[in-house]
Amino acid sequence: MRPRTGAETWRSIVHLGTAALAVVCFALSLAATAQPTGKVFQIGYLGNSTPSVEAALVEGFRQGLRENGYVEGKNVIVHYQWADGRMDAFPVLAAELVRLKVDVIVASGTPGSLAAQRATKTIPIVVAAVGDAVAVGLVPSLARPGGNVTGLSAMAPELEGKRLQMLTELVPKIRRVSVLMNPTNPFTAAVWKETQAAGAKLGLTLHAAEVQTVDAFEGVFAAIVKTKPDALVVIPERLFLSHRKRIVAFAAQHRLPAMYSFPEFVDEGGLVVYGPNFVDMFRRAGWYVDRILKGTNPGDLPMEQPTRFTLVINSKTAKTLGLTISPSLLLRADKIIE
Repeated sequence: MRPRTGAETWRSIVHLGTAALAVVCFALSLAATAQPTGKVFQIGYLGNSTPSVEAALVEGFRQGLRENGYVEGKNVIVHYQWADGRMDAFPVLAAELVRLKVDVIVASGTPGSLAAQRATKTIPIVVAAVGDAVAVGLVPSLARPGGNVTGLSAMAPELEGKRLQMLTELVPKIRRVSVLMNPTNPFTAAVWKETQAAGAKLGLTLHAAEVQTVDAFEGVFAAIVKTKPDALVVIPERLFLSHRKRIVAFAAQHRLPAMYSFPEFVDEGGLVVYGPNFVDMFRRAGWYVDRILKGTNPGDLPMEQPTRFTLVINSKTAKTLGLTISPSLLLRADKIIE
């Protein structure tokens, strides 16, 4: 074998050095990609009621964050603000989150979402389980939100019709229905319109029972009794969720079959719940937060409507009311409480 010249040896050394340098640079590039940036993101959470009332929703949101690589206290800090069922508290709470200069605000429900939108036009807002986002003016279109607001809309076509239909399946002879609602919630108008349309198709007479404050419950309950309804429908409202024991007790006292929107009502002895899977919607909000923190403009993220609905029936309450649950409802139920 011919011995290498000095020039050949030098070229080999240079070639090896270049290859080694390329390997080192590639390895450093991979490490830089794999390692976190070290930034701790700040998230504002605007809740309707209290941590105990919305514990399941908060856990759903935390699960959504974890699924996308975020752990509270490590790479995200969540600043919780709770309205405790008082709508007049939202503007102050939203302003506080803006003052903290959070990276994104997660708002629960229509009043909180509107307050957040009024408080800032620059901080991204993810709405979780807002009512009808278009009707209340949060976004011009679900497909193209366009501004700093996106997330999940709880309004689904024919939802109120399905609630009333299921109630008539449970109580075939009902003709008069009282509808408990809070007119100060912007979402209520859209739901009431849908409920009236569904009631007309089913031949039901509906009576609006309006509760605006905690102090109004007893007076409204007395008015409901005077109308002698056959059943009660409770429109989605966090004020009602906070006072669910009071509402369920009233329905039981007057032997009123009642349809609710939140599963917590059935846990307290309410008859039946049908509505979106709110925990799943809050989990999904974590996905929206992740996309925004990675640089996606919220206005480019289409809003979603619920795809999963939950039917829960309290068979014990049904027996107390002398009702027979049809085989059709039993088959459709996600959960039967014995």
